[in-house]
Amino acid sequence: MNGKVFGYLASFIGLVALLVSTPKGLAFFPFIEVIPLKFIVIGAIILIGVGVIIVMSYSPNKTKLGKEVPIYKGKEIVGYRVMK
Repeated sequence: MNGKVFGYLASFIGLVALLVSTPKGLAFFPFIEVIPLKFIVIGAIILIGVGVIIVMSYSPNKTKLGKEVPIYKGKEIVGYRVMK
């Protein structure tokens, strides 16, 4: 299973938890009123953040073209080129 799926799933669960923390959400799920509201909101924000970090870490990196090697002019480095 791709790692991005876990990131999207964590973000989705965080968004649902954030929606449940609203007054209408608490009325719809009365058993959640036992948990203090600030714990629900903090947990939801953490889940959303973790999900975004996971998704971004599995995105394709555009700099993975090859190994960068320096271009020398004498003993001075004047640039870099990508070796495939």
